[in-house]
Amino acid sequence: MPPIPSSLVRSHLVRSRVFLSLTLAVLTLSVFAAPVKKSLRPEALAGAVIWQDPGDVGARDLYYGPGGEKDQPHGPFTFEKEDLDGSNPKFVVRDRDGVKWKVKLGTEARPETVASRLVWAVGYFTDEDYFLPDFQVQEMPAHLHRGQALVTADGSMRNVRLKRYLKGQEKLGPWSWRGPIGDARGLNGLRVMMALIDNWDLKDENNSIYEYKGEHPIYVVSDLGASFGTTGNAGPAGKGNLQAYTHAQFITRATPEYVDFKTPSRPALTHLLFFNPPAYLRRLRLESIGRHVPLSDARWVGRMLARLSPDQIAAAFRAAGYGPEDVTAFAAVVETRIAALNKL
Repeated sequence: MPPIPSSLVRSHLVRSRVFLSLTLAVLTLSVFAAPVKKSLRPEALAGAVIWQDPGDVGARDLYYGPGGEKDQPHGPFTFEKEDLDGSNPKFVVRDRDGVKWKVKLGTEARPETVASRLVWAVGYFTDEDYFLPDFQVQEMPAHLHRGQALVTADGSMRNVRLKRYLKGQEKLGPWSWRGPIGDARGLNGLRVMMALIDNWDLKDENNSIYEYKGEHPIYVVSDLGASFGTTGNAGPAGKGNLQAYTHAQFITRATPEYVDFKTPSRPALTHLLFFNPPAYLRRLRLESIGRHVPLSDARWVGRMLARLSPDQIAAAFRAAGYGPEDVTAFAAVVETRIAALNKL
């Protein structure tokens, strides 16, 4: 067979590149031109708060978290309805005291429990999350749309996260990392915290603005499950993965004025581009959340985190049902990252 002329090879490569460029351009337009959800009226967010002074950080209970020991769930639990939002199986139950809880199954249950405690420890608003290694629900339906394989015939399941519904709480809508948010330092500090825990799933729809009767609205990252794994989307292995979290890069660049963090990073080109191009392009937009964080704000968060003791950090992982070796290893990574912030 005669050799293919080099001019034909070059021509084929050029056409392939042009085709790929055009494809990306079309997909980019489809993603960035997508309809934007209606924003809340400015008056609805008057006085909204993203951070509050945590007081004595070293005294915070990271085992029970923001709800404390008093708010932990008490069985028996009764099924109410299935929740089909998001990607993880979830449903709603009531406990013996009539308190309503959202139950999450799957790989996000443990990391979300830990993340809620660390984020809350330095003054941010999070859900009241509790982890139960063994859980049973009465009146479970015979069929669930998702997660049926994780539930036995008698309504038993393992390793679940329960999120408390707070009485008087009203969800006003989502908020965007691109603002505007009045407390710039508070927002920047939250960006640092997302990098610290490697929460790569920072879509705006994972953010919620809540209002309590008679109180100011608050900004909450209401889904922290994609944490403690990779810096970018890698499926279930990217969540609560000790090996991935240990080897993930934290700070990529520091200048006299700004810091760049690895999280959130873009997924591997082959992971999403050819299978789900719109999702890949949406992920590209998230990279800016971890970039160009003012150095002074990164140091501010680092100083607060430095007040946490090793026992407090370990308690957050114990609360999520991790075994002793994993608790020690995960906590060591968190401590190393806190030290890195305080060396800036």
